Amino acid sequence: MPINITNISLSDYQQAAVKYRADLLKLPIIGIQDTLQHMTSRPGIRYAERVGTASLNAQFAPYRADMKSDAQLNIDYRTLSTHLGAVVQTFEPNAAIGTILGIGATKGDGQKTTPTALDVLSLIASSSSEALNMAIFAAKRVENGTTTMELFDGFDTITEAEKTAGNIAAAKGNYLAVDAVTHQNAVDIAKQILYAMDPILRAQECNLYCSQAFADAYNEAYLLTHGGIPYNTQFGQTAVEGSNGRLKIVPLMGKADSSWIHVAPKRNMLVGFDGMGDVESVNVDRFAPFILTYSATMFFGTQFESIDKRRLLAVEINPTV
Repeated sequence: MPINITNISLSDYQQAAVKYRADLLKLPIIGIQDTLQHMTSRPGIRYAERVGTASLNAQFAPYRADMKSDAQLNIDYRTLSTHLGAVVQTFEPNAAIGTILGIGATKGDGQKTTPTALDVLSLIASSSSEALNMAIFAAKRVENGTTTMELFDGFDTITEAEKTAGNIAAAKGNYLAVDAVTHQNAVDIAKQILYAMDPILRAQECNLYCSQAFADAYNEAYLLTHGGIPYNTQFGQTAVEGSNGRLKIVPLMGKADSSWIHVAPKRNMLVGFDGMGDVESVNVDRFAPFILTYSATMFFGTQFESIDKRRLLAVEINPTV
């Protein structure tokens, strides 16, 4: 018996939007796990929260009965801003259900289960993930913007602003300029980055956030320069040679065409969203025959926890100035 794909009413969609609001709002975040797994999630942030790192100058010294010193607490505060974004997506329910059935056809008994309103809304909610993935580094906040790229400031945009302000600079130990990357020089550039890292940063487990093109160039260059070494047993290198496996090569789709490479521990790369409050919403309405409108709001933003040289090295590829 054929499945009746027209038996889900507007009321069904509206009830699903209310009942599963929290789950639907999580789907875009779940969908960016390819990127987010290499960063630190900060849920529950609505508009802004101060983040930072604290350090003391306490030191051991030769023992004396009268020894004392004043502790100097230094706190490097930064602001993780999340902005309220909205998505409005019209959809034709039967076409969406047909898409779900088409996917299910490749999964054994998938066609035996009639899609629900939640299935349709989940499909739409998940579709925003690709734009978020692409924007995490490149986004630049525009108040009246119309795309995800204009919702918040991504890591590259924050880096540019800090460089302009003089807070990311070679003199501060958190900036390095390198030549344009080729298949011939990628290994040399990776080692240049490694050697430029502050000793405290280099001693930590860090990620080298780069484009897939950089990772490909590194693999090609590594093959050319290390082909005869017995321990070179795989083509895809996962860490920079000479880092004792501590500097992981992490190519991300959001780094495509980026002029920046970032080196930082996972805990320093903050991605903020809410997911807990009642300001974020999911709604379904009908404004035209046969067509429904899905609308949702959510908070999202990024920030470095610290730009100190012990926590970050920003590498600019072939700067023009």
